[in-house]
Amino acid sequence: MQNKKVLFVSAEMIPYLADNEVSINSYELPKFVHTQGGQIRIFMPRFGNINERRHQLHEVIRLSGMNLVVNKIDTPLIIKVASIPRERIQVYFIENEEYFKRKATFSDEDDVLYPDNDERAIFFAKGVVETVKKLNWLPDIIHIHGWMASLLPLYIRTFYKNEALFKTSKIITSVYTKDFQGTLDNMLFNKIKSDGIKAADCTQLQEPSYNHLIQNAIQHSDGVIIASDDLNLELTKFIESSSKPFLPFAPKEEMMEAHRVFYNKLLEK
Repeated sequence: MQNKKVLFVSAEMIPYLADNEVSINSYELPKFVHTQGGQIRIFMPRFGNINERRHQLHEVIRLSGMNLVVNKIDTPLIIKVASIPRERIQVYFIENEEYFKRKATFSDEDDVLYPDNDERAIFFAKGVVETVKKLNWLPDIIHIHGWMASLLPLYIRTFYKNEALFKTSKIITSVYTKDFQGTLDNMLFNKIKSDGIKAADCTQLQEPSYNHLIQNAIQHSDGVIIASDDLNLELTKFIESSSKPFLPFAPKEEMMEAHRVFYNKLLEK
């Protein structure tokens, strides 16, 4: 992994949010790649329940100030950054007051999904790409974690397909048990098509359930990692029949080395 550039994009990450499979892996994997001589960038949403003062987030003026179009409406993008203590690793936060400044991540106090989670996911995907473009940082690997990051493969392979920066990037999606019940807004399909993305590229999203979001991410990825040992049968079968290179679940003591080998195999293709 020496000098390879790996872009990690995650819905959750410790120490900024609570411990779970997604947030722990989103911290441990970049840390490991960093120790192997890789260059990393990490992106996540700046949810309102992330303590800005405690974690010393600060705005990056040169990266902020642009507007992103979501559902035909211009929406301002703010980029903040923080350093993980003792690791010398920076995390970039995608921020927008309307979408992310709430006291929870994906659901309200009654555990009901926020009705605009679909637009939040679109904004997050576009925000990551536009910021990486401003950084002029060409990733060898783009590694996705969590369903709110799951639209990124679709947007890179369609909406941003002519961006030279990502032409040779390998996209990997890690698939987790951690899901949500029900569906996102059923207008997600139309909102994505309004960006000029063909219906054939997002057919699954006519019914935007967790499984369908992940299936669409897999469709537009170069490799897949099964990140939970109890992944549901539907997703397991989809991965196995997708023709995509995939890494079966690896226990904690084998996980990092298994990821390193998988990364290198994809980079050789």
